[in-house]
Amino acid sequence: MSNTLRLIMPQWQGGNNPLYSFGAKLLAWLAPEAGDTPQVEVPVVPYDSSELPTENGVFAQTILLQQQRSARNIIEAYQPERIIVFGGDCLVSQAPFAYLNEKYNGKMGVLWLDAHPDVSTPEMYMNEHAMVLGNLLGNGDPAFAEEVRMPLNPELVMYGGLRETSQAEAEIVNRLSLRKAGPEALADDSSPVLEWIREKGIEHLAIHFDMDVLDPAFFRSLLFANPDGTEIDSPSGKMTLSQISRLISDVSKQTDVVGLSLAEYLPWDALNLHNFLTSLPIFM
Repeated sequence: MSNTLRLIMPQWQGGNNPLYSFGAKLLAWLAPEAGDTPQVEVPVVPYDSSELPTENGVFAQTILLQQQRSARNIIEAYQPERIIVFGGDCLVSQAPFAYLNEKYNGKMGVLWLDAHPDVSTPEMYMNEHAMVLGNLLGNGDPAFAEEVRMPLNPELVMYGGLRETSQAEAEIVNRLSLRKAGPEALADDSSPVLEWIREKGIEHLAIHFDMDVLDPAFFRSLLFANPDGTEIDSPSGKMTLSQISRLISDVSKQTDVVGLSLAEYLPWDALNLHNFLTSLPIFM
């Protein structure tokens, strides 16, 4: 891969869940070795057991803006043609996708693999990770939308695996005429996405892969599969890893994939084992 940057962004404040930080670092370890590809970790304020402040209707707005700018500064220092992001909450996609859209003159397509639309506003939700696509489109949280110098073209954005949305979110998705294909439409073939790429003439594409798009019955390292039985008041994903793999493979044959962002990985067993090991006196 030519001129690629691998970015580790263990950001957790956007989802108000410190476990996302561990997931980001484990993702980077699990990925194929970087070789000569530069790999840089974005500095993120660690969890210290304090509650996050509420600012302008969202959690930790100032901290998150600082971390966005740190990510952008790192990216601009390297001037990559392609970016792979290991996150962290979904907000980790904002700085890389905003940079890539500028680099490709506002003509970059975005495939958003997610069970949720991520176009909320501070009036609708307090966690910034639910606003990231809205921010990139020039909507969402105004403070974050201002950081996007060239908003995405809504015609060049498509959802894959999207499930039910709230009425308020559905109104935004419909107002922007965002294309979508649910898990059933993508279960056996990739044609809805491939047809969109051909129709819009998309030459460069960034893919946001929120692991919440996966079915927790088959992939357990998700917020929706918390072993303590915590219930989430939001629809879980219905896709499988093999379906996502096929889709990304098919898309990569038709267009130049310049961005891949991996987000919201929660490896519960590894986390619990880590906590167990750190509790043993022999390690202290």
